[in-house]
Amino acid sequence: MIETERLVLRGWVEADKAPFHAMGNDPAVMEYLGPPLGHDDIDVMTARQNGFLADAGYCFWAVERKQDGAFLGFCGLKPGAISTPIEGRVEIGWRLAAAHWGAGYAREAAAASLAWGWANTDADAIWAMTVPANSRSWGLMERLGMQRRRDLDFNHPQPGLEERLKPHIVYTIGRPA
Repeated sequence: MIETERLVLRGWVEADKAPFHAMGNDPAVMEYLGPPLGHDDIDVMTARQNGFLADAGYCFWAVERKQDGAFLGFCGLKPGAISTPIEGRVEIGWRLAAAHWGAGYAREAAAASLAWGWANTDADAIWAMTVPANSRSWGLMERLGMQRRRDLDFNHPQPGLEERLKPHIVYTIGRPA
């Protein structure tokens, strides 16, 4: 578990599934991510994250607001996706419900995740990826000090992904000296 001034980043619990499902069916949230998520998708995704937590010690943690215990979305680290340029590397990622955009929660959670990664892994760099049109995501990557790696741009191999969502860009940040 990671705590910040306003947030708790933690493993996933059953109560997270309903708000995560709602988030996964919000067109604004899913605009650059793919089709809406069904209940089975949510079960698979939350189990996968808890599996990463058990195996690697980190995952895309559920993000909870301290003030009221509200589920805001997720943020954290996981092993980089298979068949991508960041496979086998430590990946940072985030997704928040649209109602929580613009409040600084993603940056707060991402900065805490990076700090946790430097303190608890031996990774020499942490990586991220998104579609070029997702300026909110790559904008946060840049505000975190991440650098674009144009040489690693790729088409995402996920089956069934819309053509407009296949092109991905990659960002990285090296371990602080």
